[in-house]
Amino acid sequence: MNELLAWAATLATVAVLLAYALTFIAAQRWRPGRVARSALAALQEDWFTAVSQHQDSEILAVQTLRNSLMSATRTASTATLALIGTVTLAAPSLHAGFGEAALLPNITPRLVLELLLLGLLFASLVCSAMAVRYYNHVGFISGMPVESEARKRWAEAGAAYVRRAGVLYSRGLRHLILVRPSWLACRTLWPGRSRR
Repeated sequence: MNELLAWAATLATVAVLLAYALTFIAAQRWRPGRVARSALAALQEDWFTAVSQHQDSEILAVQTLRNSLMSATRTASTATLALIGTVTLAAPSLHAGFGEAALLPNITPRLVLELLLLGLLFASLVCSAMAVRYYNHVGFISGMPVESEARKRWAEAGAAYVRRAGVLYSRGLRHLILVRPSWLACRTLWPGRSRR
């Protein structure tokens, strides 16, 4: 494939992903209630506050958090497996680009896309793992009896943790979904190697 065309396609892919991210950041800053991530984080915080006000809701809270915990765990597992596969397939390009003999990295369009894939997958893994961590903490808090002093003492932390967990889960899932355009660009530009 023509090197200039490969660079144009690579830069177009990166530009589309950056434009999406910047548009999302701007929308979240100017109209946070209309962005799903912010709205769902507020909903989860309100849910925790509501559940904390009713006795005998501990089992319901723990079961609901278990579902969120399992979803975040699956996202983290998927990102981990995809990261392992991407590193395996990208090893020749990474070695050629950052090999021992090279004083300067040999940057190619393929290497840029593979690094983008690796970055998105790693970000998805970290965000999802952190979401699991926070959902786990909230599970302990919401499992305490509602009327107990310990529950009241940890209620503010529980609301903050469930909000953070929701935001991190959303980021992890978003990064995982953004892998698709980068993968398609790799497959389109280098159809022979990316089908292995």
